[in-house]
Amino acid sequence: MSNIYGSNSRHDERTYNGYAPQVDRRTRCIGDVTLNLENPLRGIALEHLMTDVEIFARERGLMNILDDLKKGALLAQDSQGNRILHYPCSSVIDSLKAYKRYNYYTDADIKYLEDEVHNKWSQTGALYYVVVMSSLAAAIQGMDETVVNGAQLLYTKQFGIYSSGLSPSRDSWLVGVVNSAPYLCCATFSCWLTYPMNQWLGRRKTIFVCCLISFVTCIWSALTGSWWHLFIARFFLGIGIGPKSATVPVYAAECSPAAIRGALVMMWQMWTAFGIFLGTLVDLAFYYVPDAGGINGLNWRLMLASAGIPGLIVCLQAPFAPESPRWLIGKGRYEDAFNELCRLRFSRVQAARDLYYIHVLLEAENEMKKGRNRLVEMFTIPRNRNAALASWIVMFAQQFCGVNVIAYYSSNIFSQSGFSDPAALAASLGFGALNWLFALPAVFTIDTFGRRNLLLTTFPCMAICLLLTGSAFWITSKNGRLAGVTIGMYLFTIFYSPGEGPVPFVYSAEAFPLYIRDIGMSFATATTWFWNFTLSITWPSMSSAFKPQGAFGWYAGWCMILWVLILLCVRETKGKTLEELDQVFAIPAKTHAVYGVRQILYGVKKYLLFQNPPLVDLYEMAVENEKNNIGRMGTRNDGAHLTGTEDG
Repeated sequence: MSNIYGSNSRHDERTYNGYAPQVDRRTRCIGDVTLNLENPLRGIALEHLMTDVEIFARERGLMNILDDLKKGALLAQDSQGNRILHYPCSSVIDSLKAYKRYNYYTDADIKYLEDEVHNKWSQTGALYYVVVMSSLAAAIQGMDETVVNGAQLLYTKQFGIYSSGLSPSRDSWLVGVVNSAPYLCCATFSCWLTYPMNQWLGRRKTIFVCCLISFVTCIWSALTGSWWHLFIARFFLGIGIGPKSATVPVYAAECSPAAIRGALVMMWQMWTAFGIFLGTLVDLAFYYVPDAGGINGLNWRLMLASAGIPGLIVCLQAPFAPESPRWLIGKGRYEDAFNELCRLRFSRVQAARDLYYIHVLLEAENEMKKGRNRLVEMFTIPRNRNAALASWIVMFAQQFCGVNVIAYYSSNIFSQSGFSDPAALAASLGFGALNWLFALPAVFTIDTFGRRNLLLTTFPCMAICLLLTGSAFWITSKNGRLAGVTIGMYLFTIFYSPGEGPVPFVYSAEAFPLYIRDIGMSFATATTWFWNFTLSITWPSMSSAFKPQGAFGWYAGWCMILWVLILLCVRETKGKTLEELDQVFAIPAKTHAVYGVRQILYGVKKYLLFQNPPLVDLYEMAVENEKNNIGRMGTRNDGAHLTGTEDG
C-alpha cells in the first residue's frame, strides 16, 4: 500500500530484502540503552525476579504488600507498554498474559487486567478526576492566549496606543509588546522553571502554583491603568503559562494506564483549542457591558479577568487530586506512591505492577544517565541531532505557519477588513469553534495517516488559504472583502487543526531517545514559545508596513518553505517501536533529503505525467547508499594496496 508521495507503508523504513541500514557505534549504544529502558525486566529468570522483589520490598518498607508485588512483577515483566510508544498511540498490554500462565491471580484480578485491553476507557473515578483537572488546565492555556484578542479592540484606545494600521508606528509596536509579554516570559524565564518546580513541589503542586499565578495575574491585568502596567501583569502571567504547559501533559501521562496514555496526552491540544474558543466567546459576551461604578473599560477588564476563573477552579481541585506516582517514587516515597496508584487503578495487583515497573525503569534511567553529557549528546550524535532538527522544524512551523496571528489578532484583522467590532468578535468566535471541532479528528488521523503525511498534505493548503485571506483585502466590494477574509481564515483553521495543531508536541515527545527525552522536550518547548513571542510582537507593525496582503503573503511563503523543510528533514514516526525510531533517525540527513526529492518526482510522474513509476523506499535507499559507500571504501583500499601506499 502506498501513499501519494510514493512511500511503501508496508515495509518503508524497516528492512529491504532482509537488510537493514547499519548504524554507527554511538547510535548502537543508544539502541542498547533503549532496549534496556524498554523493559529492564525482560529475560530475568522467575526465581531471580522473585528474589529481587523481596529485596525491593524489604528495602522500601513494603513487606505488607509483598504478595501483591510478586504478582505485579510478573505482569510487569511481560508488559509491552513501552514497546509501542505512549505518544500518542495506545499501547499493547500484557500480550503474553502472565495472569493466565500462573495461578496466582483471582477472578477479580483477571477481570480488571482483561478490561485494560478490551474496555480501556473503564477507569477509576480518581483517574477521570485527573482528566477533568488536566482538561481545565489546558483550557486555561487557550483562554490566556485569546481573551486579549477581543480586549485589544478596547484597551488600546483607552491607553492611547491605538494604531490605525495605516503605517508602522510606536503604538503598533506597543500593542505587540503588550500582547506578546507572556510568551517573552515563557521563552526567556518561566519555561526554565519547569524542572526545579517539578523537583521541589511535585506535579500537582506545580499545577496548583501555576494556576494560582494565572488567576492572580488575570485579575491584576484587569486592574491596570496604563499599557506598561498591563505589560508587567501579562509578563508575570507567563510564569503561570510556561511550567504548566510542560507539566500538565506529563502529569496526565504519569497517572494514566498505558492503554489510554497517548489519548490523554492528545487531549492537551484538544482542550487548549477549546480554551481558545471559550476565550473568544467570553470576549463577545462582555463586549457590550457598560462602564459602572466609575470604572472605565469595564468590558475589556472583565474579558481579561475571566481567563482566571478556570485557574481558580483547578486550584480548588488540585488538593484532592492524586500526586504523580512516578514523582513520588523518584523521591523515595514508595508507600505514598502505592496508595496513589490504588486510587488510580481498580486492583492492588495493578497498582503493585505499576509501582514495581516504574521503580525498575527509574533505576535503569538513573544508571544510564551517569557519566553522560546529555545536552552535548543531543547535538553531537547524528541520531539525536536528526531528531532535534526535525523537532525544531515542526515546533518552529507551528508558529510561522501563521496560526497565532489569527489566534491573537483575528478581531483586529476582521475589523480591518470592514467588520464592526462586535461582528469582528463574532467572526473570531467562528475561528475558535472550528479550531476546536477540527482538533477532534486528530486523535484518529494522526495514527492512521501519519505525522509527516499530515503536515505535507496540510501545509500547501494553509499557504493557499493565507494567500486567499490576504488577497481578499484588495476586493473593493465590502461584502466580497468580508466574505473572502472570513472564508480564507476559516479554511486555514480547518487545515491547521488536524495537522500542524497536534503534531509538534506529539512528534517531539517521541522523536528523542528516552535518555534525553526530558532535555529534548525542554528544547522543543522553548523553541515554540520563543517564536510565538516573535510572531505576536511583530504582527501589528508588519501588518501596518506590508498591509494585510503582504503580511499574510509572508506567512503563506513560510508555509511553502516549511513544506520543503518537512519534506527533506522530518522523518515519519507513526507506529514505530523504540528500536525502529533509532533506525529511522540514524539514516543520514542527506539520504533522507534525497528521499524527499524522489517523492516529489514520483508524484510528478504519477499524477501529472500519468506514468507508473516505482515506489520510493527510504530503507532501500539507505541500504543501497551504504553498499555504495562500502564499495567505494573497498576500491580505495585496493588502489592503495596496488600502489604500495596501504598502511601496514
